[in-house]
Amino acid sequence: MGSTSAHGETGTGTGSGAGPGRRDLIKRSAALGLISVPTMSFLTACASGGDAPKAAGAKAAVTKENPFGLAKGTKLDVVVFKGGFGDDYAKAWEAVFDKKWGTSSTHLGTPEITGKLQTRFNGGNPPDVVDDSGAQKIKLDVLAKSNQLADLTPVLDAPSLDDPAKKVRDLLIPGTVEQGMQGGKCVSLNYVYTVFGFWYSGKLFKEKGWTPPKTWDEFLDVCTKAKEAGIGGLAHQGKFPYYINVVIMDLIAKKGGLEAMKAIDNLEPNAFEGSAAALAAVEALYEVVEKGLLMPGTNGLTHTESQTAWNQYKAAFIPSGSWLENEQIKQTPDDFDMRFLPMPLLPDSALPFEAIRAGAGEPFIVPEQAANKPGGLEFIRSMLSREWSTIFAQQANSLTVVKDGVDPGVKLRPGTQSAVAALKQAGTNTFNYLYPDWYSEMDSSIQDASNELMAKRIQPKEWIKRAQAAVNKAAQDPNAKNNRRS
Repeated sequence: MGSTSAHGETGTGTGSGAGPGRRDLIKRSAALGLISVPTMSFLTACASGGDAPKAAGAKAAVTKENPFGLAKGTKLDVVVFKGGFGDDYAKAWEAVFDKKWGTSSTHLGTPEITGKLQTRFNGGNPPDVVDDSGAQKIKLDVLAKSNQLADLTPVLDAPSLDDPAKKVRDLLIPGTVEQGMQGGKCVSLNYVYTVFGFWYSGKLFKEKGWTPPKTWDEFLDVCTKAKEAGIGGLAHQGKFPYYINVVIMDLIAKKGGLEAMKAIDNLEPNAFEGSAAALAAVEALYEVVEKGLLMPGTNGLTHTESQTAWNQYKAAFIPSGSWLENEQIKQTPDDFDMRFLPMPLLPDSALPFEAIRAGAGEPFIVPEQAANKPGGLEFIRSMLSREWSTIFAQQANSLTVVKDGVDPGVKLRPGTQSAVAALKQAGTNTFNYLYPDWYSEMDSSIQDASNELMAKRIQPKEWIKRAQAAVNKAAQDPNAKNNRRS
């Protein structure tokens, strides 16, 4: 996780991504994975007899039904991040796509996006579609700066498969396009609508008589009661500080309002230093550390290790994006009753308790040098249909960025249902950060500072100093002038 991007780091969320990431409500970071086997050359195919497969880059006539000129009989190379969402949904998509277009898809689902694809990008033979997510994703801003990403504006302006009278962009949840922008151009389609916050066990809270907290003081009170009961208060995915940054950044946004969030995305000189909301947020989290309310050992655990301990009732709370339920499905007891909780409020917060971080996550890209670029673009367009959105909801227990994109009969699990309910209660009170995708180095530096904070190696004011230094360095990026939000 995501981004995170972070979500399902096994590779956030997602997550790593430190990030963002679901449908009229939820779920992050989604995961795909396909990779292609080297195809036979055209001459070799002819020599062997039989019908030769068409060259991957072959094009057909451009029509309203075929806006990118995808040629039948071509190969499609798809790679998806295999994390919290698995990759069964992608296999189902590919089967539908191949049947419709006469293509031959190859599929790779992997948590190691960078490990599997870096050399392919460097060598000029990347896949046609990539779900670039997880802790080992290739940084989107790095790919964008090296002109490795295709402009997805043609997909957004193409006719929707569900209603050809409408453009694809008209059927997307607000904020989706903005989330995929790099330097003023849309280069990724963030597919999963994700919510971020705390998670808890409804069963544990019922047994202990605990009330889900709405204020930070109430949160600390539950953590203290948990400690007295021999249970950790807060678990976090220590080896992936992307997750604990969800807590800090959500507290900042809710305390200082949308202007505090935008100041960070827009790299303002007072984004952290001089921000009362930022200091209050970091000090609030540090109080958990100082009072010994962390689950013992959580600082040294991976995302799955901490989450599994939490599933074993060893902690009251854990931060994550809404991919958590699907990622932990095998480790979660049947009666666990997973629930979502918006970030509790600090005193005098600008936003209400119901406000939550929610937005598009799980970025899908079409490489600029893809052998079958028309196929990659058409695949992205197909993802934004009601049919494919429903397939995703069924297979990955998550909603997508397609408005009303899931058939009514699809049943979601308890945690996802609670996140959907929270999103409805939030109404228009949603927010989402863009800096993790715009400035990956800045995001990493802030995560490093959070890791030091949770280990008590630095104090809150030092965290603020390091975070502002990361902002100031990112502000020197020539691309920063195009990465602005109003």
